Amino acid sequence: MTPASSPVAQPAPERPVRPSSAGWPRVSAAVAECVVLAVACLVTYWLATHLLSRVHSVGRDDDLLGGMWAVIATIFVLRNSFAKSVAAAVSRTSATLASFVLCLVYLAFLPFHAWALALLVGASALAVTLLGRPGDAVTAGITTAVIIVVAAVSPHDAWQQPILRLADTVVGVAVGAAAAWADIRLRRFLPALPVSAAPAKAKAELPE
Repeated sequence: MTPASSPVAQPAPERPVRPSSAGWPRVSAAVAECVVLAVACLVTYWLATHLLSRVHSVGRDDDLLGGMWAVIATIFVLRNSFAKSVAAAVSRTSATLASFVLCLVYLAFLPFHAWALALLVGASALAVTLLGRPGDAVTAGITTAVIIVVAAVSPHDAWQQPILRLADTVVGVAVGAAAAWADIRLRRFLPALPVSAAPAKAKAELPE
C-alpha cells in the first residue's frame, strides 16, 4: 500500500485591518499639516497687505500682488520637515536676491521691453547657476519675470518693484519657516503613524 502523503500546512488567514482605525493617524497628520499651511498663508497675507503696506505702498493693487507673492513664498518654504523647509528657504531667498540685483539695476535706468524680459530671465538663471545653485534657476527666472511684467503694468517708479518683492519674499519665507517649526511641535501631540509589518511567509511542511 502506498503510504498516505502528509498534508501541506496552510497559512492561517490574516485578520483584515479596519481602514478607519489604521488610517486615522495618517489622516490626522495630513489634516494638521494642511491646517498649519492654511494658517501660515493667512498670517503671511495679512502681514504683507496690512503691515508692509503701512511701511510703504504704491497702490492697493500692488499691495494685493505683494500679499499673493508672500503667500507663494510661504507655500514654497513649508515642507514636511524642518530641514527641508530651511533648505527651501535658502533656495527661495538666494533666487530672489539674484533677481533683485539684476532687476533693480535694469529698472533704475530703463523701462520695460520684451527683449529685456528674456535677457533678465536668462541672466538671473545663469547667475544662480554660476554661484553653484543650479536648482534655483527656475525660481530666479520666475521671480524675474514677475518683477519685470509688474513693472510694465505699473511703470511709475518701476525700480521699486524689486525692493517690494524682496520684502514680500522675506515675510513669506519667515512665516513659512516658523510654520514648519510649529508643525514639528504639533506632531508630538498626534498619534504616531503605524509601521506596516511585512507579511510573514508561511513555510509548507514537505513530506518526508
